[in-house]
Amino acid sequence: MPITATHIRATVDAYLNVRPEEKERLACITALLDDPAADIASRKEFRGHVTAGAVLADPAGRVLHIEHLALKRWLLPGGHLEPGDATLLAAALRELTEETGISASAVVPVGECPVHIDVHPIPANPAKGEPEHRHFDFRFMFRTAADVGELQTEEVTDAAWRSADTIEDEALRDRVLLALR
Repeated sequence: MPITATHIRATVDAYLNVRPEEKERLACITALLDDPAADIASRKEFRGHVTAGAVLADPAGRVLHIEHLALKRWLLPGGHLEPGDATLLAAALRELTEETGISASAVVPVGECPVHIDVHPIPANPAKGEPEHRHFDFRFMFRTAADVGELQTEEVTDAAWRSADTIEDEALRDRVLLALR
C-alpha cells in the first residue's frame, strides 16, 4: 500500500511534538497536507513532495555518505517514494539498501520518528520535464556494523564513511552528534 497523506501527517505531527519550534518552518508541508488536491507523496506534485533519507552510523560514530552521480556531490542516501513503500521509515531504508548494497537485515533504525525534516529547493530539470520545486526530505537515523556492498551505479559513484561532524546541514549534524553520544 502506498504512503498516504494520513501517514505523512502523523509523521509530521510526531516530529513537531518533539520539535514544536519547527512548526513555522514546516508550514509549507502542512499547508499542502491540508489541500485535498495535493498529493505530496507523488513526485509529480511540483509545489513540493516528500522524499526519504537515511543517516547511517557505524559503531565508530561515522556516517555513510554517497557521491551522487547526477549532482556530483556527497550526500546522505535517500530519494523519492515508491508505490510499494508502506511508511516513510521503510522508504528511507529501501533507498539506503538500494544505493549502498547494505542488507536491510544489517541495519537497525534509531526510532520511528525522523531525526530531521528538511525543506529544500530543487532546480528545474527540462530533460525530465520538471519545473523548479521543493523536496520535503524526511531523514531517519539508522545504525549498522556492516560495510558498503554493491553500489547502485545508476545513481551513486562512490561511498565513504565520514565523521558525523562533516554533515553539511547544521541542524541535522547537531541532532546526529547528539544521538551518537
